[in-house]
Amino acid sequence: MNYENLKKQSPSIDEWLKEAKNDPVSLQEGMFLVHNGVVRQSPKAKVRQGIDDGSLVKGMEFVYDASKVDVFIEETYKMDGIFHVRVWLNEGYLKLGDDIMYVLIGGDIRPHVVDALQFLVGKIKSECVTEIEQK
Repeated sequence: MNYENLKKQSPSIDEWLKEAKNDPVSLQEGMFLVHNGVVRQSPKAKVRQGIDDGSLVKGMEFVYDASKVDVFIEETYKMDGIFHVRVWLNEGYLKLGDDIMYVLIGGDIRPHVVDALQFLVGKIKSECVTEIEQK
């Protein structure tokens, strides 16, 4: 499959926040957190497991299962104090520095929002995406 042509345009976080704050439910929200994952040069094995084979990442092939992502978004909405969830995932061949994903969580208090962001990003990374590093 030719992944080069799939890469998407990154969203505007300013627009996302503006839309979220214009939603009537935002009156219950005291915090928004944004996660922006990007393609890094250090291989995942090095930063996660300390395994350094001397290689460097030049890019990655990235695909995801949208239906699984939707399931986890719905689960996130069921968490205490969470009123806003938005996810954008790139796809295709991504170069160093390219955006992999954006996740925006809005909720009532910091602990709820932090927990929801940790949950959703963790589920997306572990159960919804395939990342193939190109070295």
